Amino acid sequence: MDSKRPKVVASFPRQSYGPGSKARLIFVSKAKGVTLQFFRAGTEAKRPKASDVMYGSSVSPRRRLGNVSPHRTVLVRVGNWPSGFYYARLNARGGRVGFAPFVLRPRRLGEHRVAVVLPTQTWQAYNFRDEDGDHVGDTWYAAWHRHTVRLGRAFLNRGVPPHYKYYDEPFLRWLEATGKHVDYLSDADLNRVSSGRELARAYALVVFPGHHEYVTTHEYDVVTSFRNRGGNLMFLSANNFFWQVRIHGDVMTKTLRWRDLGRPEAALIGVQYRANDRGTHRGRWQVRDADGVPWLFAGTDLRKGSAFGTAGIEIDARAPSSPRQTKLVAAIPNIFGPGVSANMSYYETRAGAKVFAAGAFSFASAIWLKPLPQMAENLWARLATDQDTGGH
Repeated sequence: MDSKRPKVVASFPRQSYGPGSKARLIFVSKAKGVTLQFFRAGTEAKRPKASDVMYGSSVSPRRRLGNVSPHRTVLVRVGNWPSGFYYARLNARGGRVGFAPFVLRPRRLGEHRVAVVLPTQTWQAYNFRDEDGDHVGDTWYAAWHRHTVRLGRAFLNRGVPPHYKYYDEPFLRWLEATGKHVDYLSDADLNRVSSGRELARAYALVVFPGHHEYVTTHEYDVVTSFRNRGGNLMFLSANNFFWQVRIHGDVMTKTLRWRDLGRPEAALIGVQYRANDRGTHRGRWQVRDADGVPWLFAGTDLRKGSAFGTAGIEIDARAPSSPRQTKLVAAIPNIFGPGVSANMSYYETRAGAKVFAAGAFSFASAIWLKPLPQMAENLWARLATDQDTGGH
């Protein structure tokens, strides 16, 4: 369902831009007296109450664009701001509001030792905007015979990415509030990284905080090579690296599940997609192996059997393809029926890689619920280091 509130609809065609670069803003709707102002997301004090708003701090003066109509393109210059998640806020007469988000990538990889990858391809897979006018969303989630989506489309809900309020915004806000300095990347940026070697030279840790369901072969290869070279990984949601996609121009095509291509995601992540019930049930993680990862629960009162957080919607579980050393850190037992449990996992490799996976939707969305803030700090201290990382 789209927002019923007055809106200005526009989008940037690219997933990310570099500091100081020029960007095209393409309008979809007609509006009068439009103004534009850039904001950095995540600096707000608390989670937005509605799904059709974005909050942050302004980083530019307001620019007057006048009247706009569909297909009008406005050229804007992105500032020399720190890497982050940004948006253009559009205001128009009649109380119309719109948001056009984008990732501001670093000027070069490795400006900080941690990279946070936002799920820009998955956002577009769940984008139900109907561009062809057939009254059906232009995504395979609206029509199962469909296998393509166009990247760069304006999102519904006044331009806010799907489920941003729940899956992405709390973690961005946590990064800002705790002073974490990271490089922000989009899927497109990860696709541009030449190899796992280059990624390992740039970063000690790569974080996938959101629902990262759709990835290309190159992304999968680069992240696997990064792990094989001792790079650390943190997956804070579930159902990650599930579908292979191919991208040609601005068209993304869904092909096959990675496990059907002989590359089950559990071999990389430690767990893989098991089930969902469309958000009907949620539950609390229960500690299973406090002694195996004592550093994770340091500073909390958690011990074996203790319950914490709340999660569900979609869940992951260990599989035969999981690395043998994968530990079951915690579980949401029988959340979707007898034996259908969510698995939180952790493993290390001989190369020194450390890989954590939350196993449910989502650690990132619940990160402000005690004791998860302390656990997140413990994960950061353990994984965001250069020790044993290839290239350093």
